[in-house]
Amino acid sequence: MTIEENVKKIMSNVDAAKAASSYSNQSVSVIAVTKYVGVKEAKEVVDQGISHLAENRVELFLEKYEALKERELTWHLIGNLQRRKVKNVINFVDYFHALDSVKLAQEISKRAEHPIKCFAEVNISGEASKHGFSKAELLSALTELSELAHLEIVGLMTMAPFEATEEECHNIFGQLKKLQVEISEMNLPKIPCTELSMGMSRDYEIAIQEGATFVRIGTEIFKDL
Repeated sequence: MTIEENVKKIMSNVDAAKAASSYSNQSVSVIAVTKYVGVKEAKEVVDQGISHLAENRVELFLEKYEALKERELTWHLIGNLQRRKVKNVINFVDYFHALDSVKLAQEISKRAEHPIKCFAEVNISGEASKHGFSKAELLSALTELSELAHLEIVGLMTMAPFEATEEECHNIFGQLKKLQVEISEMNLPKIPCTELSMGMSRDYEIAIQEGATFVRIGTEIFKDL
């Protein structure tokens, strides 16, 4: 399989999942996660019409960003970010998908030159190994987050456990959708919370059925090369 063939299959699956959902009218952006491939493969993906690229490490993010800066791309940082590294990368990021504490939010707002679009990471499944706010922690932090000058909470992000069944994935993603709607309806300053970043190669179709607006796909794009 080629990257072109893989991308065509994924886009077909995305359309089918949207059609099967209650959210068929909303847009879904496919983010190509390039953390296991080089610049050459990343350029190939862009050539296939995918304009959203993601990295999970600051060093690799900056490398790809520099190599592809002539392209019209939207850049996503999806990995957990140490506060000491915020200043190195945050002003190159269009969307940050792993806001997991108020302290990190404060550091981002301090270092950013403009409002940074962030997804609050929520540990819906309650896994001890996962980062993120609990639902209660996030709700209690919203007022403080809304007061940060250079931060915008555009939505929520979660990951289902690797071993989760389809039913469990539906449940986890469905819970995040409910929380997103709840927060959006609060109409807090700088917290529109209209987006959902959830779903990866193994479960993106389920996530779309439950209302995902951004899906993060790596393995399914670059497999069998």
